[in-house]
Formats: sequence, structure tokens, C-alpha cells
Amino acid sequence: MADISTYPGLRHLRGAPTVHIRHIRKGELVHEGTGLSFWFRPRTAVLSEVPVDDRELPMLFHARTADYQDVTVQLTVTYRCTNPETATTRIDFSIDPDTGTWRQDPLSQIATTLTESTQQHALKILATLDLDQALKTGVEQVKTAVQANLTAHHIGMEITDVRVVAIRPDAAMEKALQTTIRERVQQEADKATYERRAMAVERERAISENELQNQIELAKREEQLVVQRGANALKQAEDDARSAKIANEAKANGIRQLAEAEAAGEKARLDAYREVPESTLYALAAKELAGNLPEIGSINLTPDLLQPILTRLAR
Repeated sequence: MADISTYPGLRHLRGAPTVHIRHIRKGELVHEGTGLSFWFRPRTAVLSEVPVDDRELPMLFHARTADYQDVTVQLTVTYRCTNPETATTRIDFSIDPDTGTWRQDPLSQIATTLTESTQQHALKILATLDLDQALKTGVEQVKTAVQANLTAHHIGMEITDVRVVAIRPDAAMEKALQTTIRERVQQEADKATYERRAMAVERERAISENELQNQIELAKREEQLVVQRGANALKQAEDDARSAKIANEAKANGIRQLAEAEAAGEKARLDAYREVPESTLYALAAKELAGNLPEIGSINLTPDLLQPILTRLAR
């Protein structure tokens, strides 16, 4: 709003950098531009004030999809005045020369025009989509359609941006969709849980089979070890038996040879004694006997004892 100071018979207007002021007097343009400051007579001045900054226009309206479902569209249109002269001729931006306020409500007129035009393009594109498509891709399609077709040049405005915030179904349908999606998500979660459990069971089975296979392999190796040990023990026993047999045979041969040598010696001794006279043999026997008797300190020889011996020696 322009800042107007009141003086007797005169007024002073001081504008702002974001508003475009048009001063017409007697049908002729006297002042025009942004950031103006000038004097004027209130009785002859026609003043217009057009905002040239960016303005945002939020919208919320209902639409119907191709499958006859009601949806709510929430979007925001950003616009700005690029042709104040056209805007002042199409919309009443005149201000009171005493207070500097708008005589009408030009921003409401602009909002009505843009809202109806925007709704027209949004409704047109949503009518070709069913509810599922509208919820999935409707935001981008509505934005593209509005940006491509919405224009405000006829009122001196330019659309600088369109933002589609949301497209939502009615409460009952949204709850039903949420329930359906929730059930689907729960089913997927349950499926993932079952698959995880099945995988765990499969892994446990694989581990058990692996352990069983290891036990079988270990048992086979233990059996092979027992067999090998038995074979080794048998071989050792056979080797020990052969060794014992050889030792016994050698010992028997030694004993036999010794016995044979003793027998041969004894035979030779007997052969040698065979040619010796009997008396000599007795003498040798006595000598042998005397060598084996214990030590005798003294002996008494009587005639009765010596006579048989002498008689035998004489023979």
C-alpha cells in the first residue's frame, strides 16, 4: 500500500520498490514506475497501484477420476505482474488518493481467474486417469498440464511456477487403500519371515547333513585305522613268530650240536679207556674220587682195610 501524506489541497505519495504506480491526470499519464515519490492534487488525480513482486496463490479443490473417484488436489501457483498497463485496464487497481488503499480487491479477482483456469486444466487431466494412476503419477501429470496451458497474459500477469503439493482420495477411500496396502505389506513381511525361517531350516539341515557326513567319514577312517592296526598287529605277530621260530631253531641246533659234541667227546673218552687195563682204570677212578673228596686232615689205615685194596691192585 502506498504511503500518502495529507496536506491542505495537496497530497504526497511515496511508493515502494515492489509496487508499480500509475498517475493519470485529465486522461494523461503523468507518473508511472516503481519506487516513485511525487505530489498530486487529490481532486484531479487517478492513481493505480500494481504489485510487481512474486505472489503465491494456494489452491485446494476437488476433482473426479476416470473411475468416478473423488480426489482432493492441493497446489500452489506463483505469478507476478509483468505488464502493469494491461493489468490496470483489465482489473481495478485504483487506490484512494487520501488513504492509499485499493477501492476494490484486485488480488481476489486475480485469484478467482487463476483458480478457475488452473482447475479447468487439472480436472481435464485427472478425468483421464483412474484413482491408482492419479495417486501414483497424477502429481507430475497435473503439474505438467497446468504449466503448459495456464496463462495470464490477458490480465498482464505471468505464471512463474506451479507446485502440486498432493492429490489425495477422500477419507474413506484413503483408509481402504491404507488397509489394502497395509495388508499387502504385512503379507510381504510374513512372506519374508517364512522365507527367512525356511532358509534357516534349510541351513540347519545342511549343517546337520554336513555333520552327519563328517561323522560317517570319521567312522570310515576309524574303521580303516582299526583294520590297519589289526593288519599291523598281525604282521608284527607273524614277524615275532618267525623271529621266535628262527631263534628256537638256532637254539635247538646249538643244543643239538653241543650234545653231539659232548657225546662225541664222551665216546672218544670211552674209546680211550677201552684199551686201558682195568687196574689202571681203578687207579684213575681212585684219583678222580680223591680229587672230589673233601679235605681229610688225618686217616688211619688198618691191615683189614689195606689188605683188600692191595689184593685188588695186585690183580
